[in-house]
Amino acid sequence: MIVCPARLEPVFSPRPWGARSLAPYFPEMTGLAEPVGEAWLSGSECRFADGPFAGMKLGEAWPKMPPEWAGTKADTAAAFPLLVKFIFSEEKLSVQVHPDDEYAAKHEQAAGGRGKTEMWYAVKARPGAEVLVGLKPEVTREGFARAIGEGTAEDCLVRVPVSQGDAIFVPAGTAHTIGPGLVLCEIQQNSDLTYRVYDYNRRDAQGRGRELHIEKALDVMRFGKQLGGKVEPVQFNPKKAKSGRGLLSLLTACRYFAVEKIELRPGYFVSSSMGYFELMVVIDGVGRIAWKERDERVSEYSRGQVWLIPAALGSYAFEVKSTTTLLRTYVPDLDALAEHYENGGVTAEGIRRLVLR
Repeated sequence: MIVCPARLEPVFSPRPWGARSLAPYFPEMTGLAEPVGEAWLSGSECRFADGPFAGMKLGEAWPKMPPEWAGTKADTAAAFPLLVKFIFSEEKLSVQVHPDDEYAAKHEQAAGGRGKTEMWYAVKARPGAEVLVGLKPEVTREGFARAIGEGTAEDCLVRVPVSQGDAIFVPAGTAHTIGPGLVLCEIQQNSDLTYRVYDYNRRDAQGRGRELHIEKALDVMRFGKQLGGKVEPVQFNPKKAKSGRGLLSLLTACRYFAVEKIELRPGYFVSSSMGYFELMVVIDGVGRIAWKERDERVSEYSRGQVWLIPAALGSYAFEVKSTTTLLRTYVPDLDALAEHYENGGVTAEGIRRLVLR
C-alpha cells in the first residue's frame, strides 16, 4: 500500500450558538440557513479526499490501516483516538463538563465509553473574547448546585481572556464554557460526551430547551484544585528556529495527545514522521507538501485542512508559499516524548509543566 499524506474532508455540525459564515476557513460555507458551530476534521464520518483510502470514512479506514500508516503501537481495533474540530462561537456555549475514562467506561458504554480531555488553540479572537475554565477555589459541590438553580453557574468559573494564538488545556472533570467571538481549533479524545448544566434558557423553534445532565455533571466535576487553564508554549528546537527553518513550540502533552505549533516562513521546511501517525492541522497559509520524489509527489495544502501523516512516511517537506501556521498532534509515548523534547532543547522544567500524566 502506498504511504502518503492524506487529507480528510470536514463534516459540519449545526449548533444554536454557531455562525452563519465560516469564511475564510471554509469559504464555501457562507450565507447558511442555520448556524454551524463545529467543523469536525477527523471524525469517524470524515472521508479521505485522496490517497489509498480515498472516498472511505475515517471510521471505516482506521481498522484496516497497516502499521505503516497507523504505527506499531496504535490500537486500530478501537475508535480512532483523536478528534480535531474548528469551533465557531457567535454566542456563549452551555456551561458544561466532560467525564474521564473511568466514569465513561462505567456509565457511558453506549456512547463509546471514552472520556474527554481537550485543548483549544485560538485561531481568531475578537477584542474582549474569553473562555471560562475551572471553578473558583471556594466553590463547593453544594454551592455550584445552588448556582445552577439560580442561573448563576458561570459566576462560579474562572474567566480567562483569550487572544489569537493562545492555548488552553481542559482536562476531563473541568467545568467550562466558551464565550462569543472566537474561532478555536479543538484537539481532544475522540468522544462526544458532554454534560450540560446550564444553557442560558435557550429554546429551539418548537420552544424546547436542550437536555441538561446536572447529576452526572456534579458526579464528574473537579472541585478544589483545578488542572486546566491557559498554557504558556515552550519553544522547541531553538537552534533550528534560529537557522530560519521555522519556529516550533510545544503547547501541551498528556497521555491522550501532544500538540506542537509550527510557524513557517516562505521557503522549504523538512520534517520527518515520528513512528506513529500524526495529524497536521493547517491554521493558516498555503503551499505544498512534498515527499519522496519531490517534483512528482506533492499535495496542495491550505487553511482549514487536516492531513494524516502516516507513521512510516519518513522525510517530507512543506514548500511554503505564504506564511504558514500548523498544529501537529499525535498520541505520544510519554516516556519517549520527554527524551524527544530534551533532545530538542526543551528544559526539564518546561517538560514537567506541559507533559501531564
